[in-house]
Amino acid sequence: MRYSVIVPVYNRPDEVAELLESLVATGYRDFETLIVEDGSDTPCEEVVKAWEGRLDVKYFTKPNSGPGQTRNFGAERARGEWLVFLDSDVVVPPGWFEAMDKSLREMPCDAFGGPDSAHPGFSPIQKAISFGMTSFLTTGGIRGGKARLDKFYPRSFNMGIRADVFSAVGGFTKMRFGEDVDLSMRILEAGYSTRLFPEAWVWHKRRTDFRKFFRQVHGSGIARINLSKRHPGSMKAVHMLPAAFTVGVGVLALAFLVGAVLAVIGAINGTGARTWLLICGIALLPVAVYSIMIFLAALAQYRSAKVAFLAVPAAFIQLTGYGTGFLRAWWQRCVLGHGEFEVFKKNFYK
Repeated sequence: MRYSVIVPVYNRPDEVAELLESLVATGYRDFETLIVEDGSDTPCEEVVKAWEGRLDVKYFTKPNSGPGQTRNFGAERARGEWLVFLDSDVVVPPGWFEAMDKSLREMPCDAFGGPDSAHPGFSPIQKAISFGMTSFLTTGGIRGGKARLDKFYPRSFNMGIRADVFSAVGGFTKMRFGEDVDLSMRILEAGYSTRLFPEAWVWHKRRTDFRKFFRQVHGSGIARINLSKRHPGSMKAVHMLPAAFTVGVGVLALAFLVGAVLAVIGAINGTGARTWLLICGIALLPVAVYSIMIFLAALAQYRSAKVAFLAVPAAFIQLTGYGTGFLRAWWQRCVLGHGEFEVFKKNFYK
């Protein structure tokens, strides 16, 4: 068997139905699908059963332990030459399997990953969040893409690994954030190769509101420090950009606030407010310029003013969420010397 598609699931039966439907629609047949329920309160067993006659699909359930361990559970039961990991909120396009086959022939490797994008039918906020996660104006270049700022590490929302390589490196660790990057790093450290397959892309729903999005990227910022401790020398200057952006925005916000307060005081006292208003303008200018850049880039990509408008807060949440997580973990681990820690562990998926 060519591929084993492994999907960890937590309380997302509707999304699983969409994913299975898209796998059937590819017309490709040399694969099996393993759906692994990670202690869900709302299981998807009945959804999976409805597809048993149209797909080689298997359903498993286990106590909650996070996505990495759930993927390991599926991998132990897989039969494919390649283990392909997808998130449950992914939908694959019709030519996805053929794109993997073609890319593997042309660019042989031991592990690969494909990009993600927003489906035209996604909500405006999902498209804005997708822009925040994939644009080169945020951290899209760090995550990996055609134009990237760091070497490529496959991510588990759309990731393939030779089964023997997965076994050789020990699969996923118990990290709940960054476990896929940790695996990719261990693959490279063991002397294996990774590739980006641009044509093997998927549609990725991601989070559905800004609060959940912040929690996700905050955890990713924490994971970056944890990864640097697990893999000394892996931290690059580019990984610090969101933290620098966060500090910079904080300084500008403080300067604007102080300038505004002193301008009001100067106006009341008759001592003048012009200088302080100038400081407010100088503090506001970089934020305004960046916001306009985000708006125009999103507008050009999606041809929607609403999506472009939402992309501005999405970009700031992406960078400051990651940046605050990074700074929080840096303080805890690098300054105070504490051990590896996690955030939002009790409700990781929510």
